[in-house]
Formats: sequence, C-alpha cells, structure tokens
Amino acid sequence: MPSLVVVGAQWGDEGKGKIVDLLTGQVDSVVRYQGGHNAGHTVVIGKEEFVLHLVPSGILRPGVVCLIGNGVVVDPAALVEEMDGLAARGITYDGTFFISDRAHLILPYHRAVEREAEKLKGTRKIGTTGRGIGPAYADKVARVGIRVGALLDPELFRRVLATNVETMNYFLSRLYGTPSEDLFDVGSIYSEYMGYAERIAPYIADTALILNNALDRGERVLFEGAQGTHLDVDHGTYPFVTSSSATAGGACVGTGVGPTRIGRVLGIVKAYTTRVGSGPFPTELLDATGERLRTQGGEFGATTGRPRRCGWFDAVAVRHAVRTNAIAGIAMTKLDVLDGFETLKICNGYRWRGKLLTEFPSDPRILEELTPEYEEMPGWSGALGDITSVDDLPPAARAYVDRIVSLLGVSLDILSFGVRRDQTCLLLDPMAAGVS
Repeated sequence: MPSLVVVGAQWGDEGKGKIVDLLTGQVDSVVRYQGGHNAGHTVVIGKEEFVLHLVPSGILRPGVVCLIGNGVVVDPAALVEEMDGLAARGITYDGTFFISDRAHLILPYHRAVEREAEKLKGTRKIGTTGRGIGPAYADKVARVGIRVGALLDPELFRRVLATNVETMNYFLSRLYGTPSEDLFDVGSIYSEYMGYAERIAPYIADTALILNNALDRGERVLFEGAQGTHLDVDHGTYPFVTSSSATAGGACVGTGVGPTRIGRVLGIVKAYTTRVGSGPFPTELLDATGERLRTQGGEFGATTGRPRRCGWFDAVAVRHAVRTNAIAGIAMTKLDVLDGFETLKICNGYRWRGKLLTEFPSDPRILEELTPEYEEMPGWSGALGDITSVDDLPPAARAYVDRIVSLLGVSLDILSFGVRRDQTCLLLDPMAAGVS
C-alpha cells in the first residue's frame, strides 16, 4: 500500500517537520491527522526557515496536496495567520489545500477554560500551551463541539454557539469566579468567526473522501503526526499528555481511512531525548550536560519558545513507541548535536525498588521514582554537519547509532545531522519500503 505514517517516537519535537519535508518530494498528498496549533514543525530550505503549526509540511512542495484531517482541532485565527504568512513568502493554496469539514473548531472560551483549569492545578500543572486544545477536544467528546463545516451554515453556527456560550459563561462564573465583564458575547464571537469563514470557506471539504479517492488511484499518501508517542492521550505518560491520539492509530481515526490502507510506519527519534512541559522524564539531565544539549541543539519550542528539558537517549521509552505504533524503521535526527561529547549514555533499563525494568511502566508513580540504567559509549570529536554518507561517520558515531538501532530492533531508514535538506542520509526509502 503506497502510504506512510510518520510519528514521533519520544515526547515530540523529534524533527518530524524536516523528515516530512524530505519525503514529500516523492508523495502526492500529505495529511495532518491530530493535534492543533500547539504543535510546531520547523523546516529549513536553503537559507529560509519555515515554522508550521497547522498547515502540513508538504505545502512547501509545489503540487503536493495538503489536507488537515478531521482529527485536528482548528483555531481559524491561527490558521488564517499562518496561511497569510506563507502566502507572503510565495506559497499558494488553490487546488492543493483542504480542511476537513469534520475537524473541530477552537473557540475563545476554550482558551479561557484551559487557563483557569491550569491555575487550579498548582504544582500538578500539565504545562499546556494555553491555546484551548484540550477543552476543544473535551467538547468534541462531550458532543457539544462545533465543526469547521458549521462555518458554512451561519444560522447553524450561531444557534450552537449561543448554547455553548451560555453554558461556558455559567461554568466560568460559577466554578472559576470569572467576573461578568470577562465573560463571552455571542455576537462578537459570531462576527469574528464569520470573518474567518469568508477566508477559509474555499478550502473546507470532505477530506476523507479526497484521501480515499487518492488511495484508490494508487497515489502516495503521507500521514503526518504532531507531538509524540509519549504524549498520546492513551499510550503516553498520562495525565501529562496531549488531548489526541498522537500514535499511528490516530492516522486512521483522524483522517477517515481504514487501517488496511496504511502501508508502513516511520518513527522519528532524536539522538538524545527532550520533553516540553510537566511530567515524568527518566533520563532528564538537570546539570551542565543537559544545558549543553539544550544550547547545542537549539532546544526551544517552535510554537511557544519554551526551553525544552533535555536528557540522554531512552531506549526503553522508544521501544514502547516501536511496539505501540508498529514502527518498522526510524529516522534519527540531530546526531550532530552530540559533536564533542567525550562520553555518551544510552538508557536501556530502569531501576525501581531493587528491580530492573526493561519495559516502559504505565504507572506514573513508578515513573517518578525510578532511576535510569545507562550504557556508556565513547563520543567523537569534529563536526558531522558536512558529512554526505553514513560511511563517512566517525567510528564512534557509527557505533552509537548502530547500538541504538540494535536495541530498538528496527531498520535505520534516515540519518540527519543538521537542519538543511542536504544534511541527511537516506539509507532505506520509507515510501518504497511501504509499497507492497
């Protein structure tokens, strides 16, 4: 089947944007299947840097059809701003960009609820971006959400909006004590969103139908995930997770294609580990080494600018991702960030109350108490940025990569050591490998 799902195999920020951009040179369509504008993909083309939040990375390749699937929650203000910014840089949309009419809208009251809920959590804050993602998904599951398609029916949109605003104002005032002057007005939200409707109406479509028709024609489709496996609402480090299915299974639910139409899953991993926000992180380094990784790796969020927490590569966590997603091969990014480290460490087990754990625990209490068990490997001197072949890697770098691949039990499809397109080695074509 000529389709490929690209997933993050850690806590997000693995460099999916670059890998998706690399692969879109050989696909017909790219579809984003979950998350919202809390995600960010950075792509560097020549001397230009593009930061994408909602629009799939394939938009940077002329002729590639890009779709926002039904599993995404859409803030139309953020979407219009992103589209305008890309248009100003020469990117076009007509005939190649579509938004699912089944995707759900983020409304202003979602952001307010999220901010107030985080305040009440105190030290147990999840560390959300405050952009209304979670409450929008909560409304979806509670069957009171508003879909993007409702923007095409102003009467329907206003009727549902009025009911929701009344409920949310009651909720905000009674639970959080929000003063009346800070509550929401139906008329102002309606006017604002009808303005967005004029801008995005030409792109609203039944994307599931478009996608299935493309697969029927034998076209190549890439499913682009946001965040990472350990932020998945079911399989991540709950409750410190995102609000959607960031694993490969979400590609079917979030786009409207059946599971037998998925050809292969490619997992993206950094050569080390990072995490944004609160929650367990077994290999986190709260020392000069962690700060060095952050500095050398430019580890600051593409969407929020928040500094990322940094640590050594965690093979236990990634093995969990391999199993959960049925990952067949990996793309390893940012190997160059490890340039100059005298010693490198790989976590291949956890020690908890005298026991050695080799599988990732689901119990958050265990995750908070365990300590990582490390293998040490020598580092390398010199810079990897100008390498054009895996054969040119320093022996220590090759040994480090080979050890990780061995521990994960997958193939190494892509190796990246820099932000540019040309700073990449393609060892196994993930798209070709996904065609049966």
